Amino acid sequence: MRLLVLGGTAWLGSFVVADAVARGHDVTALARGASGPVPEGARFVRADRTRAGAFDEVGGDWDAVIDVSRQPGQVRAALDALASRTAHWVLVSTSSVYADPSIVGGDESMPTHPPLAGDEMSEMSEYGPAKVACERAVLAAMGDRAHVARVGLIGGPGDRSGRGVYWPWRFAHPSTPDGRVLVPEAAHPVQLIDVRDLAAWTLDAAETRASGIANVGGATHTLAEHLAVARQVAGGTAVPVPVDDAWLDAHDVQPWAGPRSLPLWLPPGVAGLNSSSTARAESLGLRRRPLAETLADTLAWREAHPDVVLGAGLSDDDERALLAEF
Repeated sequence: MRLLVLGGTAWLGSFVVADAVARGHDVTALARGASGPVPEGARFVRADRTRAGAFDEVGGDWDAVIDVSRQPGQVRAALDALASRTAHWVLVSTSSVYADPSIVGGDESMPTHPPLAGDEMSEMSEYGPAKVACERAVLAAMGDRAHVARVGLIGGPGDRSGRGVYWPWRFAHPSTPDGRVLVPEAAHPVQLIDVRDLAAWTLDAAETRASGIANVGGATHTLAEHLAVARQVAGGTAVPVPVDDAWLDAHDVQPWAGPRSLPLWLPPGVAGLNSSSTARAESLGLRRRPLAETLADTLAWREAHPDVVLGAGLSDDDERALLAEF
């Protein structure tokens, strides 16, 4: 397969490129190159998709294009340049396109946000609408030659967001000498898909020319089950200290991600986030490794890269202070 990956040097894109090369495909990655080198075995085309002529060096016909962009203008420009000579298009989208975060277990028919009006999102609050605009552009241009993967939470080695890294790391490295770890009591669902499994699915969709829209995510676990697996892979000696939503909110602990947060914790009313039905993707062959394997490999990556700054979690000082107050 002659494959063009728009991206290919950042986290997911690099796994897609590496897997495609391993499968024997002829792979070209077009990117600015700011996120790192392209995996060995792929051709690299350095280009800025916001500039005219960005696709001039990727001539010829393509069996598939895989795009991970969140910017509608970039997606539309790529389609203008490549749609007429591409057999199949895979867009990696997001579950953030869904407008109602209270719906648990909904399928691809759930209502989405209105599409972003412009070419470029300017802040993360526009992420869902921007991806809706990207989806509509791809589906309008490619029709049944397109697949849209609405992806939830991604984890695995290289996860700098901190959402999938924090818990195995924290259980392996408690902030207190007695091994106590502050954990949320919430029982909402969590779906974490390994970046390697998502890369494999993305390639499978290109190879089989899957069409339409599918939610793609990890197997569903409650947050308590997820934390139990994280504690197990960390050695199982840490002592969880459960606290409820009201206490966390009163002490300015943030949900989900970001500074001073407890990753994956969701407050009431938004429990539907990251809990969509993945039945359609499963019927099309989605394969997922056990959560324990993902978290163990993520912990090993973190142990090998302790200086990487993560985008979520409590600092040791913040956790010790909160535990002392509790």
